[in-house]
Amino acid sequence: MEIDQDRINAFADATLDHQYIHVDVERAATTPFGATIAHGFLTLSLMVHLTEGLTPEIPGAVMGINYGFDKIRFLNPVAVGSRIRLTGTVSNIELKAENRYLATYDCTVEIEGEERPALIARWLAMVVTA
Repeated sequence: MEIDQDRINAFADATLDHQYIHVDVERAATTPFGATIAHGFLTLSLMVHLTEGLTPEIPGAVMGINYGFDKIRFLNPVAVGSRIRLTGTVSNIELKAENRYLATYDCTVEIEGEERPALIARWLAMVVTA
């Protein structure tokens, strides 16, 4: 997935975070990054889309609900024009209650052409079954 300036600007508008490093193309070009960078929370929020297909096979599953994170680390900024992808595994599935399973995802958001990932996270989701 490519991170373009329109997406960064839309996120800035939604979160009211208009720090110049995200939205002022000319000023950001003079920084060590050389361009605008995506908000860390934009990259994090895109995990919802990027994890499609990573959902565990739990018989009767009808929905997954965001339960939170045990760990998030922002390791490398994502410059405008960068392409990102998510790699990850379902590291644990635990029955918490009748029709409720807690799934743990160990995720890495990688930046194409970069050795260091944008972020790593341990994400929790409650999977509800019928």
